[in-house]
Amino acid sequence: MGSTKDNTRSDKHNRILKAAVRVFARYGYFNSKVAQIAREANVADGTIYLYFKNKEDILLSLFEDRMDGIIGDLRGSIGDETDPFRRLTKFISLHFDLIRKDPDLVSVITVELRQSAKFMKEYRNDKFREYLDIVEDIVNDGKSTGVVRQDVSPLVVKRGLFGMINELMLSQVLSRRRNAQELSQLAKQVIEISIRGIAIDPEQAIENGCKEV
Repeated sequence: MGSTKDNTRSDKHNRILKAAVRVFARYGYFNSKVAQIAREANVADGTIYLYFKNKEDILLSLFEDRMDGIIGDLRGSIGDETDPFRRLTKFISLHFDLIRKDPDLVSVITVELRQSAKFMKEYRNDKFREYLDIVEDIVNDGKSTGVVRQDVSPLVVKRGLFGMINELMLSQVLSRRRNAQELSQLAKQVIEISIRGIAIDPEQAIENGCKEV
């Protein structure tokens, strides 16, 4: 009996978050209403408040939940890959695939989160740090195996790469472009710029890293 209740609760929680992604992407975070999210999720307005305090709580919960999924996908994509540049290539490629596969989610992450003053000024998220640390681990592994320059700062690389990817994702969302070939070309340029910036032997690293991209 308890398990059925838990499953029902989890199902409604997930439905609300999925609905919030669609509503925030469609109307913008600032203009969205909790009632619209409830209708999209096919639940009563009051049900929302059994799971979330307010609209901002929905946005923050959505970010945590989706970041958890993105981190899982990144780790799954990298898998047992040992070459740092192949890992970096897969890390970057997944982001541009996401624009094509789930543009609403990309819109919420790159545009709507910026509408939340609490998120921008106060929120500190362990999931975001875990996400950035994937890049730091790649850089450190590359340094330890002698293929990444020792003077390269993992902090600069992970923050710089995030900024570059985030801005390109934002421009794609705002322009409403979803062209697979264009996204592939963007990914290749980010990959090449990133590898050239950290590799001891850039040409060999690009040849190894960009296979099948």
